[in-house]
Amino acid sequence: MITVVGIGADGWDGLAPQSRQALAAADVLIGSRRQLDLVPPSGADRVPLPSPLLPGLPALLDAHTDRAVCVLASGDPMFYGIGATLTRLLGAGRLRVLPHLSSLTLACARLGWPVERVEVVSLVGRPLAALAAALAPGRRVLVLGGTTSEVTGLLQACGYGASRVTVLADLGSPAESVLPAEQAPQSALQVIAVECGAEPETVPLSRVPGLPDTAFEHDGQLTKREIRAVSLARLGPLPGELLWDVGAGAGSIAIEWMRAHPSCTAVAIESRAERAERVTRNAAALGVPALRVVTGRAPDALSGLPAPDAVFVGGGATVPGLLETCWTALRPGGRLVANAVTLESEALVGQWYAKLGGDLVRLSVQRAAPVGGFTGWRAAMPVTVWAVRKDSA
Repeated sequence: MITVVGIGADGWDGLAPQSRQALAAADVLIGSRRQLDLVPPSGADRVPLPSPLLPGLPALLDAHTDRAVCVLASGDPMFYGIGATLTRLLGAGRLRVLPHLSSLTLACARLGWPVERVEVVSLVGRPLAALAAALAPGRRVLVLGGTTSEVTGLLQACGYGASRVTVLADLGSPAESVLPAEQAPQSALQVIAVECGAEPETVPLSRVPGLPDTAFEHDGQLTKREIRAVSLARLGPLPGELLWDVGAGAGSIAIEWMRAHPSCTAVAIESRAERAERVTRNAAALGVPALRVVTGRAPDALSGLPAPDAVFVGGGATVPGLLETCWTALRPGGRLVANAVTLESEALVGQWYAKLGGDLVRLSVQRAAPVGGFTGWRAAMPVTVWAVRKDSA
């Protein structure tokens, strides 16, 4: 059994009796050098965490299998902490977790923010662009990691330069400070609080599928707004699910899938390198930099990818073996949506519909456009959308 002890900036004095007892009884203390310095001398061996952490952690724990081990964590070990990492490695049954107050709890207490109404974004080991997806007028966001200048710079770039930014440093310690961003010194132990305020010209981006086409950089190879909204509704993203976006184009389907919930993931498969690079830029700009982009031609490029919960085929449906490969890879209960524009792809989709069933819809969109000095309707090419669940076949 490994004990994980949360410790705050207040150090030993702030620990509960149970945590002190666990540390006093340990044969081995593992933690960062800063955390180890917060614990008074004892007979325990003191071992710094390996760097990089994940590759070195299993061997470090195996070296002390028969000893009483305590791993130190900042605040609540299960809140973006090493407790979650150890649970993935060892399983919950081998851990005893003794939490301290998290930085989220302390920051909300200082600011008077209800915890349940705050969004948390961790930039520890993650791209700064991940913050962009959380921005919305009036939204309260706590940012873990990142520097004050990085955060304020991104707010400016996204049209949220009017936000109120507060830096909470060394929470719980005698040196604690809560200051506006422009007055706060940089600290290794800080939380950045953002009350989102949009500039007058900023158009907020909804989490509901169907972002404006202008939100994406593209070369015309883009699932247009209305068709995209219908396609994503058929795909039905759920928390924690994985999407394959095959023939990604500008990546709009994969990006909006990931924006639906922070735990949604996606792989965008695109055969043209310049478009794949564009997908990466769009994902960063719209707050989902973790989108995985695979440059290659399907179905060969699908080999070795994790099994998807949903597949969107926006292009290349007529490529031999593509739909077969996608259908075989799809998890039970998964959804496949294929869009067809040409007569050939529409005929193929019709054959699959006859074989597997599902839902077949033909969409036609018309947009108002100038006709001389008047206004008329200009029709876009109709799109056939086939959607099917694997367990309904």
